[in-house]
Amino acid sequence: MSRGTGGGSNPSSAGGDKGLKKISMVVIGDTGVGKSCLLLQFVDKRFSAVHDLTIGIFFGYIIFQSLHLSNYFKGVDFGSRVIDIGGEKVKLQIWDTAGQESFRSIARSYYRDAAGALLVFDLTRRESFGHLHRWLQEARQFANPGITITLVGNKADMNHKRVIQKEEAEHFARENGLMYVEASAKTALSVDDAFLETAKIIWEKLNSGSITFRSAHDVDSVPLGGSANKGKGGCCR
Repeated sequence: MSRGTGGGSNPSSAGGDKGLKKISMVVIGDTGVGKSCLLLQFVDKRFSAVHDLTIGIFFGYIIFQSLHLSNYFKGVDFGSRVIDIGGEKVKLQIWDTAGQESFRSIARSYYRDAAGALLVFDLTRRESFGHLHRWLQEARQFANPGITITLVGNKADMNHKRVIQKEEAEHFARENGLMYVEASAKTALSVDDAFLETAKIIWEKLNSGSITFRSAHDVDSVPLGGSANKGKGGCCR
């Protein structure tokens, strides 16, 4: 069961999820800021300091049963998480994009169907904060005009190494019309909030008619190109 504001239920026990509305999201930001770690914590409620570095696209349908991150890189392993928003069940779909420059063109193709994005930076690395303008510009260029973007400062547990203060990040968020969340993939602090509160905002836009549902990719129709390449890295340390 989901821990956090969104709630949820196991699709297998709820008669399946066919016909459910879908919300697609992407996770963007520099390499090593902890994008995969945040998604792993949200998916599997666990933290891995060193694991396979995302190269290309890590596609995760959020699921309730235990998953292992390494399985995702084999191509099309997936699950699904049906979250509850305002009493209605919605399937949340998330793409974790690679931060490497050489794979940026691949990542851009996934903006098209995304209703939301988590823009992640590392609170202990000023360089990752300095690149936010570029990521934000790219997201707004290639995504739908109504995309909801949440700024996420990761590694909030490492206060002794913090170089970006909360006030500075909040100022950037206000200037650019973003919600801001400080999170820790290691301790799970506000990880659920980052994903689920973003989904709630998207849902409100959908219900108000300011954005509309598009045909979302299902995992069995996403051309992942077979097994992804991998590299070892420590995204969160």
